[in-house]
Amino acid sequence: MSDNGFDRAPGAGRGRGVPLAPESGASLGLSGGGGGGGGSFGGPEQLLRQGFPRHHQEPLRPPKTAPPGSGGGGGASEHPRAASLPEKNCSVSAVSKPQVVVAPVVMSKLSVDAPEFYPSGYSPNLPESSLDDGCDGYASLTEYVQDFLNHLAEQPASFENEIAHFSETLNGCVTTDEALQELVELIYQQATSVPNFSYMGARLCNYLSHHLTINPQSGNFRQLLLHRCRKEYENRDEAAKGDEAVRKRFHAFVLFLAELYLNLEIKGTKGQLTRAEILQTGLHELLNTLFNNPMDNNLICAVKLLKLTGSVLEDAWKEKGNTYMNDIIQKIENVVLDANCSRDVKHMLLKLVELRSSNWGRVHIASTYREATPENDPNYFMNEPTFYTSEGVPFTAADPDYQEKYQELLDRQDLFQEYAENGADLSGAGDPYFDDDDDDDEEMDPEIEEAYEKFCLESERKRKQ
Repeated sequence: MSDNGFDRAPGAGRGRGVPLAPESGASLGLSGGGGGGGGSFGGPEQLLRQGFPRHHQEPLRPPKTAPPGSGGGGGASEHPRAASLPEKNCSVSAVSKPQVVVAPVVMSKLSVDAPEFYPSGYSPNLPESSLDDGCDGYASLTEYVQDFLNHLAEQPASFENEIAHFSETLNGCVTTDEALQELVELIYQQATSVPNFSYMGARLCNYLSHHLTINPQSGNFRQLLLHRCRKEYENRDEAAKGDEAVRKRFHAFVLFLAELYLNLEIKGTKGQLTRAEILQTGLHELLNTLFNNPMDNNLICAVKLLKLTGSVLEDAWKEKGNTYMNDIIQKIENVVLDANCSRDVKHMLLKLVELRSSNWGRVHIASTYREATPENDPNYFMNEPTFYTSEGVPFTAADPDYQEKYQELLDRQDLFQEYAENGADLSGAGDPYFDDDDDDDEEMDPEIEEAYEKFCLESERKRKQ
């Protein structure tokens, strides 16, 4: 409290707004003595009469430690200030209470009545019959066949389990000439472009040639396939002399044709299964083309072709009385001597000649024991026993005088027929040489008896010493 008796409420006069100018002190009735210590300050009514505007400021926030509703000297003055607070700071209790935040409710826009969802690239306007009755749910024949070919390339072991279903599906969707030609082209491109798919492609062609029911006027599956191969075959000379990419495609075609020759079965007039003769002729011409252009990759392709089909081709040519294989071996020898091929390729060609000289590695079935004779089997006497004459000379059944020596051996064995090798008596009767008598054991030979006595005396003498 001040000396003039003015009671000032806590915080009154402490402005947080614009500061007062120094010269306004006199007009407001503020006076100060020489160095300052005394003075007076007018009341609120006097300030208003003098034209001082009311300064609105935010009241001081009561301390949180004060209990609500506690009495005191400043309780009456704080009540009107609490009533003049803004709405967001309406009460102390409202500030102290924790506010509960309610999460917004997310409303789903899904509905059971929403239209069906189709992935991108899918056409829902196709009739259901074209998918259900067509290529096993695929949109096109190309997509279905290519997917199955890729599956076979990754999992060749699934061929036996899935080929029947694939053939049945093709019978339902391959109904035109264009679709059949598209199928042939897809298989041909897969067999000649994907490494190591030529064998699987040949097996697939053989199965479809017997199980596809479509037979248009342009030709069945096998006829269209051979026609497609003939187009590539007619360009063999240009392909063998082309650049590396062209030769690579040509070599893939050659190996696929070799697999077709081994796997494609054609029913003869009497129902027997035979190989395609046209493929045999084509392979012969392809071999000549490869050896007439003795570049390294052409020669390597020829070696692979002969390792694959050499034995079958030579057997088929021999049945017809042809010596085409001898001509091919002669060409190989000429290439090794004259051609400017690499050393590794020449080594491969020489190994091929060696393989052909061993009948293409085929081993004939050995004759049975009943059919073996000393004339046709050099090992006929290998397991025969060995005997010895009276002079100790060994002989076997391979000796010319075997019968005489063996009979002599039998005659000598008659002398010992009553005794085994260890001298045991087998006859059962007594023998003067081996019959033991207890009476004889009690008697001793005079010389032995004398020697025994000497031995006993000598032993006694040494013991006493």
